[in-house]
Amino acid sequence: MEIKIENAKAALKTADESVKKVLLALLPELKETEAQTAANRPITKRVKTFEDACRELGEDHPFVLAYQNTNLRDPEVAEENRDILAYMKLRIIAAALNEGWEPQFTEDEWRWYPWFTLWTEEELSEKSDEWKADRHLISTGDYSGDWAGFACALSDAAPSSTGTSFGSRLCFKSEALATYCGKQFISLWADFNMIKKNSSEEGKEADHE
Repeated sequence: MEIKIENAKAALKTADESVKKVLLALLPELKETEAQTAANRPITKRVKTFEDACRELGEDHPFVLAYQNTNLRDPEVAEENRDILAYMKLRIIAAALNEGWEPQFTEDEWRWYPWFTLWTEEELSEKSDEWKADRHLISTGDYSGDWAGFACALSDAAPSSTGTSFGSRLCFKSEALATYCGKQFISLWADFNMIKKNSSEEGKEADHE
């Protein structure tokens, strides 16, 4: 039975991974079509992991080279430099998601970055399942909650006033991308923003419990 290339291309668009492998094995000429289809997908479909972001930028990108060549990845020092490594990964991811856009930090420029909130178990128990499903929640039990530098709050007027004094260098060109990155890579953001507990702290908590 002869398979028409047009029919095969149409089938490739809707096929699952197992069927795609069969089609590509039978018709190698479809590989170019598959590559073009993959390249035309939205960036949020192409970048799901840190490795995806590296491939998107290419191995010669300065951010990728800096990460690959840093000695902070050495197992002997990687744990104590977890926040720095997380930042290096996040700037690669941000660059990939922004697809060439770079913030200029001008007064009239709009830029977005993920915004995180720390919730107590009591507060979360009052939230609906729908509310929880709309967010990517992780446990912060492995991180120190005291003096972690995660947030700052102040009140200096009656009844109160609020302000933002610090921006983010890991900016995104759209609110949607900032939200996606914050949810998809929340573990990296936690490593970057918070302080990981050391073994002595965990031991004290265990003794206390």
